[in-house]
Amino acid sequence: MSDFWVFGYGSLMWRPGFRYVESSPAVLRGAHRALCVYSWVHRGTREHPGLVLGLDRGGSCRGVAFRVAATDRAPVMRYLRERELVTDVYIEVERAVDLPAGRVTAVAYLADRRHPQYAGLLPREELLRVVRESSGRSGTNADYIANTVAHMRAVGIRDATLEWLADALSRQRQG
Repeated sequence: MSDFWVFGYGSLMWRPGFRYVESSPAVLRGAHRALCVYSWVHRGTREHPGLVLGLDRGGSCRGVAFRVAATDRAPVMRYLRERELVTDVYIEVERAVDLPAGRVTAVAYLADRRHPQYAGLLPREELLRVVRESSGRSGTNADYIANTVAHMRAVGIRDATLEWLADALSRQRQG
């Protein structure tokens, strides 16, 4: 058994929650980061869902890949499945990702477009309304967006939609 890689595009980038041997900037092609998943647990409820990130088909996504020692495969995969597959809105896949040192195959979690929590592409004003009005077990959806944008900026990743949303939420709090 050999080491394996895990691709992070959201909170996994700055809070992986598992032991790894190394991390590297990475690009996954064929899917992009999007606020396309309704959160029924951590940032919303079934009655008032929030929105969280998912990997949706098309485009590409800059993130971070983590190399995990082969001996840690079972506990890391168990942890990732408990974290990412709570409501089965994500599909566990293996995808090629490009690192500065070359291409590797990594475990990634794609949004399941057939799942009831799949939000799809929402207009910006709807994103703002949903995020502004929702909170869940892990806090407000607005805090999730602000934290996500701050952490993405810290690792040099910019996302126009997320930044617009964070700015709009900040203006509303100040206004």
